[in-house]
Order: sequence, then C-alpha cells, then structure tokens
Amino acid sequence: MVMVTKLKNWCLGEGINESHALLTKVPQNTEVAQIEETLQTIKCLGRVRVRGRMFDESTDQILVLCECREKLTNADIPNEVLTLDESTVWPIFIVAESSSADEDFSVKLNTLLQAEGKTAEDVHALLTGSEPVPSPTESLIRAVSDLLDKAAKPATEAGGFRRLRTFSGILPTPAGEEQFDHWLEQAYMMVEVSECSPKEKRRRIMESLKGPALEVIKAVRLSDPDVSPEECLEALDSAFGMAESGDDLYFAFRLMQQQSGEKLSDFLRRLERSLSKVVQKDGLPASSMNKARIEQLLKGAVGSDLMLIQLRLRERKGNPPTFLELLREIRAEEEYEASRVQLLNLSRQGSHFYNTWKHSR
Repeated sequence: MVMVTKLKNWCLGEGINESHALLTKVPQNTEVAQIEETLQTIKCLGRVRVRGRMFDESTDQILVLCECREKLTNADIPNEVLTLDESTVWPIFIVAESSSADEDFSVKLNTLLQAEGKTAEDVHALLTGSEPVPSPTESLIRAVSDLLDKAAKPATEAGGFRRLRTFSGILPTPAGEEQFDHWLEQAYMMVEVSECSPKEKRRRIMESLKGPALEVIKAVRLSDPDVSPEECLEALDSAFGMAESGDDLYFAFRLMQQQSGEKLSDFLRRLERSLSKVVQKDGLPASSMNKARIEQLLKGAVGSDLMLIQLRLRERKGNPPTFLELLREIRAEEEYEASRVQLLNLSRQGSHFYNTWKHSR
C-alpha cells in the first residue's frame, strides 16, 4: 500500500521505530494538540506525539506522522478514528502486521507454563480422570485455568497487605527498625487500602509496635478500648512526629525546589510526602491539595521546563489533576523521552558506522 510505504520511508528518515508509528490524514489548519488528543482516545495507542506533517496535493489534506508509546498491531488498531467533535473521521495507517491467533495462543501458553514451572505433560496430567472434552485446545484452556486458580490462592490468603515493620519510638532508631515518618506513611496506607475490619487494622498496628510506642497505644486504649486505627496513628504522630505546626510545614512546602539531576517524577513524590504532612497537621484542607501540588510543581521544577510545557500543566491549573494522574502522565513522558534519546543515539551510531565503512572503502 502506498501509505504504508510512505510511513516506512518517513520513519526511516526521522529515526522512529516503525512498530510504534502511524500515519493519518487531517484537514489543513488542524492543531497538533487536537491531533494528539483525538488519537489518544484510542487507548491501546498510549501516549501519542506528532513527529511530522506534510501537505498531500492529491487530497488537499495534511499527512501526519505520529509516534505512539505502545507497540502497534493490526489486531488492536482501528482503520479510522472519530474526531472529538464527531464531525469527521481520520484514516489510520500502520506498518505492523497482525499475528496468527494460534501462534499468539501458543506463545502465551508456553510463557505461562514456564512461569509456573510446568510442562505440557503436567498440563495433560491435570486432565486425568476428568470428563472427555471436545478438542485438545479446550483441554489446554481448562488446564491453564486450573493452574491460574492454584497460582491465585496464595495471594488471596496473604491478606492483601504486607506486615508493617517494627517501630519502637527509641532514638536513635535501632538497627532493623523503620524511621517514624516512613513507618507512619506505610501505616496510613494500610489503613486506607486494606479491606479488613477496623479491629484487624488496629491489631496490625499494635503488633508492629514495641517499647515507648506500644506504651502510648496501651494508654490510649485504656481510655477508649474501641479507639479507631486512625486515632491510634494520630496519637503516635503527636508523640513521635515533628513538632512543627501546619503553617510551618506549609511554608516549607512552598519553598521546595527540584534538585540537580532529580527526575520530575521523583520531585513530585517528594512534594507529595511534604504536602501530606501539611494536610495531616491542618496546614491546608485536603480539598486544596491538587491545586497546591500543581502550583508548587510549576514553581519548583526548575530543571524540567520543557516537560512542563509538553504536559500543558499551566493551562490545567484551573482543573488540576490528582497526584496519581499527574504521576502517571509524568512517568509516561519520562519513559517516552528516554526511548527517544535511545533511538537518536542508535541512529547516530548507525550513521557513524556507515560513514566509517564508506571512507574505508
């Protein structure tokens, strides 16, 4: 196909991996942001970036070269995409070919068997004594289902959350114990995420404590035997946490800046730890966290101006994303930039070897 050939040649010229590239046609004057947002409605593409545009005289439209985060296959990618305003559709052309369904199943089955330490003979052995099945394929599917059920049982029995590490409240922190800030962060996460009862959460907290920290919780329970796990953590924070007020912590949060060589995602995590302490100390209402987070990220990320522009964070201050949404977008952009740099380096190395070979002839 002509368009596929154009796509291959364009990828070669731009140094783009053709298995992550697509070609589409859009009307003239279509903005880059509109193209990227429209294509990203196809979830299996992942993050999409426009890498080149060219006028097509035969259709009076613009040919657009795009690079996608995910690897593309004909089995997943539609032939066209509906625009955001639902007024028209754009065609989509890719280089990748769809794989055989039988080969795909075979690869997945072999991978699963290797991960479980099983062989094809083990799979057939599971069928011994069972009722006859219509075909070998259905037999394999049933056996694989049994393997998956067995593999899932330990995760269910594990309780869904690892045990908290030990904390005693003794200073300096003894070897093998957790620093209080780290321990408290894990404890709050357990309380928020775990699906067990409040009584079980309180038990998990107490079994991780000893020494002065355990004495604090014992004293709290003397006054209220049914004290909630959240109140237990608040009591420990009052006894062993930082003495700064919420206002002091908020002021320190507003002074935070990205360190030299620090990735933007790492800076965001550092901001979040500080912001969580501010909210815990009533220095800021929880409803204002998204706004404060993005404002300080824009102010303090002194080494990531280009990435902030690409993520269009300044334009989104009025409706800021949550921490997890922001972290996911930043990490995707960092991974994309890393792969882009790697491709450029490979392209330069290829050019260098070619020039060296050419001059040596």
